[in-house]
Amino acid sequence: MKYLLIVADGMADYKIEALGNKTPLQYANTPNIDFLASSSIIGTAQTIPPGFPPGSDVANLSVIGYNPEVYYTGRSPIEAVSMGIKLDENDMALRCNLVTLSDEEDYSEKTMVDYSGGEISTEEAAQLIGAINKELGTEIINFYAGMSYRHVMVWKNNILDTLNLTPPHDLSEKKISDNLPKGEGSSLIYDLMVKSAAILKDHPVNLARMKKGLKPANSIWLWGEGSKLILPSIKELYNLNGSVVAAVDLVKGLGIASGLDIIDVEGATGAVETNFAGKGEAAINELKNGKDFVFVHIESPDEAGHQGDVDSKVWSIEQIDKEVIGRAVNDLDSFDKLRIMLLPDHYTPISEKTHTNDSVPFMIYDKDLRWVNESKTYDEELCENGMHFKKGHELISYFFLGTK
Repeated sequence: MKYLLIVADGMADYKIEALGNKTPLQYANTPNIDFLASSSIIGTAQTIPPGFPPGSDVANLSVIGYNPEVYYTGRSPIEAVSMGIKLDENDMALRCNLVTLSDEEDYSEKTMVDYSGGEISTEEAAQLIGAINKELGTEIINFYAGMSYRHVMVWKNNILDTLNLTPPHDLSEKKISDNLPKGEGSSLIYDLMVKSAAILKDHPVNLARMKKGLKPANSIWLWGEGSKLILPSIKELYNLNGSVVAAVDLVKGLGIASGLDIIDVEGATGAVETNFAGKGEAAINELKNGKDFVFVHIESPDEAGHQGDVDSKVWSIEQIDKEVIGRAVNDLDSFDKLRIMLLPDHYTPISEKTHTNDSVPFMIYDKDLRWVNESKTYDEELCENGMHFKKGHELISYFFLGTK
């Protein structure tokens, strides 16, 4: 049996008046999803356990079968794995976003204009993070450049259990004053953020961006703290060899930690616009070339949700249907046995511009089984009438083994 897991990050949403009181998934033209859904099992899964933040880290950990209550150690350590950063047991990693803040002189009075620094390029970001590390790095504090706006800071020999930091995508268009760092170590974190703004304000990269009419990445924002991640492999748990096709370090890190090969696709960005076709093709090729399991992650609908862009979210879902699901449909005859699961990791509603902890809709298609789905399609509302996995990490066992 071959297994294809497709995660459309943040695809699930609430009904939107501008779409005729439909969700983007309901509104989008998705002939390939509909084709598979007509003979699929549908349902919902609670990928965010009670008491956990509704982030992609927790959600994707659940999606690939690891109970966050057992394995979750924070977001940034997962990304650190992907970036090749070696953490000791007592080291703390933090996500370091490059963000765009408004230009008030008092840092605490600024507004979060853009959590992604205007979707800054990886090449530009590397220069900015290099400048930050040169000025603010020490023997115990170091900054590492990642992709686009997503980077990592490591604080050696210092795990702070009471540190309370807020994700920047929760603050879009909001003043940051009520969500500044709190708890043990917060004064140092805040000081680094304030100093970063002074360093980045007149950096040549930002001056050039503003000259082009682009937003400057004029501050760092630290969050997603955690300690070293250790997972049993997918091979150990299910005797499957597999690959991950993804653009973001978070998902690549989960793949590496779970023993999967990482497949990089040219033009895959982790932004709204990405190489959908390349991801679809790479996934099918991995299955054809001997892999049992391929996990495809597409960030696009999540980014559209964070931006509050309805049209982009509908478009991204349609691209996933055409270029990823469509490629699988076109290649069904290439496989004797194939099982496909599609789901978002979490909701990213347009109205909220951030993640929520609602149970996510899933569908599972099996080439050899013709399950009856009377609805003939797949969306948030219909899936509420199907199976339900109260513990989201148990869904993957059902996908692989057919047992709940």
